[in-house]
Amino acid sequence: SSAVAAGRAQVQQEPWAETTEGTAISINCSHPNIALGDLIHWYRQLPGRGPAFLVSAHKDSKEMRVPPGRLRVAADGRSSALWLSRPRRGDAAVYYCALGD
Repeated sequence: SSAVAAGRAQVQQEPWAETTEGTAISINCSHPNIALGDLIHWYRQLPGRGPAFLVSAHKDSKEMRVPPGRLRVAADGRSSALWLSRPRRGDAAVYYCALGD
C-alpha cells in the first residue's frame, strides 16, 4: 500500500536548499520510523508541473541519471540524501521524499 502518510511513516525535510549552477548539493530527508520493506522514493516538481518520480532504494546507494546524481541511504535506513552532482538552472524544483512499498 502507498498510503504511508499516517502515523508511522512521517518524513522530515529541510525547507530550503540552495547551490550555484554546477556545484553539487545534497538534499536530506529524515525518516526515523521506516519499517522493514519500505522503499525510499524521491520525486521532484518543476515549476508549473506535477511531481515526477526520480529514484527509489531501500539501502546503500543508487545512481540517478536525470538529473545526474545519486540517492544515498544511511546504514540504519533512518535518513537519505539525494545528491545532485552537477545541478543546472533547470533542476530548480521542489524535491520530495516519501516512504512506501
